[in-house]
Amino acid sequence: MGVGPLRFGMDSDEVKAVLGGPLAGYGQVAADGVFWQGYQRTGLTCIFDRGKILVAVAVDALEGPLVRMGEVELIGRVPSELRAEVHDRARSQDVVVRVNWSGDPEIPAWGVSLGARQELGLSAGGGLEQRDTMVTSALLVGPGLAHDPYATAPVTHWRNVRERARNPGAWPVLAAHERPLWEWVPLARVGPLRFGMNPDEVSAALDGETPAARLGRCPHWWFGQAGQWQLSEDRFDKAGVSAHYWPRPEGVPRLGAVTSHGRTGPQVLHAGIPLVGVSPSALDTAIIQHIEDHDLGLRFCPNAAAVWDGLQLVLDTTRAGDTAVSEATFCAEDWEI
Repeated sequence: MGVGPLRFGMDSDEVKAVLGGPLAGYGQVAADGVFWQGYQRTGLTCIFDRGKILVAVAVDALEGPLVRMGEVELIGRVPSELRAEVHDRARSQDVVVRVNWSGDPEIPAWGVSLGARQELGLSAGGGLEQRDTMVTSALLVGPGLAHDPYATAPVTHWRNVRERARNPGAWPVLAAHERPLWEWVPLARVGPLRFGMNPDEVSAALDGETPAARLGRCPHWWFGQAGQWQLSEDRFDKAGVSAHYWPRPEGVPRLGAVTSHGRTGPQVLHAGIPLVGVSPSALDTAIIQHIEDHDLGLRFCPNAAAVWDGLQLVLDTTRAGDTAVSEATFCAEDWEI
């Protein structure tokens, strides 16, 4: 079993020979020998178990090769259309389809777990621009991981989703009139949350809401060293926000950034433009037009979203089924963006 010229059970040298080397790729190695390696020009990430043995291949939605399972194309598709085709094929073969962590189909009998990411395209000027649509990606695994790929150590080393909110396969989006309107004072606060608050103060400012999830890290865990766990993020599902903290090895974490979730978070305006829960292309158009009209500075986020230069603001997107909607992260002055 494998993917194109790759076969599960190959060692890393054989994979390198097939793919021609990482070619400015990226990767990470853990102390126990589990590692992953990205192959940038092929749109593939290869995941290796101990002994440098290939056990999984992640195929990127935008840059990866087309992958066919029988008559079904898996990559770069509209998610709902692919879901329907996968279920039809699975019924014809009498195999089970379940929902994975992201709300997409996972078929253990095939060693396939599907995903999706926002589509990007080229603007008229030749640069990257956001599209409002999602397209499919895939994680393809060998038999040893197929029963639950995202719970296995090789895959969690590449993408640990165990602390993320599990999606049941639905992406409801709050209407504009259902969202509270928060004021943003750049570098100072957003809504009731002031930068510099400790986690207890953040919770109190959100009417005492308890975090639905707490994310953190132990420094240098991939080297096998024990370290003190450091809180990095609290997710508040009722309020629709995440609080991001500066790590404090000694002392209390302090609020450094706040994300308003795209599907459920409060609305925030800047220059009269709604930043949360709107189509990415419409938001880009409105921001660029405002910047041109007022002769302001422009910069682009890593995902190609346009923002005002000089503001500690990051615009991103979140999935809403087959489409994407905007979400925003508001940062303190010293927060790295």
